[in-house]
Amino acid sequence: MKSLINRIGRAALLLIAPLALAACGVNTIPTKEERAKAQWAEVQNQYQRRSDLIPNLVATVKGYAAQESSVLIGVSQARAGAMQVRSDASITTDPAAFQRYAAAQQNLSLALAPLRVLQENYPELKSNENFMALQSQLEGTENRVTIARRDYNEAVRDYNTTLRTFPQIIWAKTVHGGSQPMQLFQATATAQTTPTVDFSPTQAPATAPAGAAPGSPPPK
Repeated sequence: MKSLINRIGRAALLLIAPLALAACGVNTIPTKEERAKAQWAEVQNQYQRRSDLIPNLVATVKGYAAQESSVLIGVSQARAGAMQVRSDASITTDPAAFQRYAAAQQNLSLALAPLRVLQENYPELKSNENFMALQSQLEGTENRVTIARRDYNEAVRDYNTTLRTFPQIIWAKTVHGGSQPMQLFQATATAQTTPTVDFSPTQAPATAPAGAAPGSPPPK
């Protein structure tokens, strides 16, 4: 009889222990960590969507403004650079890797800036439905990137705070000792200002007439 009672007691303890731990918040850290990782996946999805739009956009612009080769090359190179940077969830706890990823995406954003105003210098682009549709999709994706980054930052702040506050800090030091703070996206100085884009043609310097002394002004 005594052994039966002991077995029942152990069984009851096995049932009650998880509930007690849950009540103490032992599952809070992994729950918030998974939420932050899910938000990171959304950031990746939106950046990938932007990257997928670029080849068609560059090809369309090239058909109407091939002379802007430096802009098109810059966009293509920035895209290639962004795609080569590691972007898996492990970089969210690696400050150096996270900064490389954020910097590569910011470089691509800056490279794309001239494409947004090309139609002002090349009116024929405005009549190209494919170009305007791609531009609209790009702008929509940029907005979704902003929202995804904001939601990711909010989830990470919540998770990081949990790691430092009582009683979850107890679990962060014991049961969830492998959980590390995650990195936040930071606004850059360039993100606070609108890039200046100049497509004005470069004028060739006036040449002096034959026989004129060096440095003499050209004839009026």
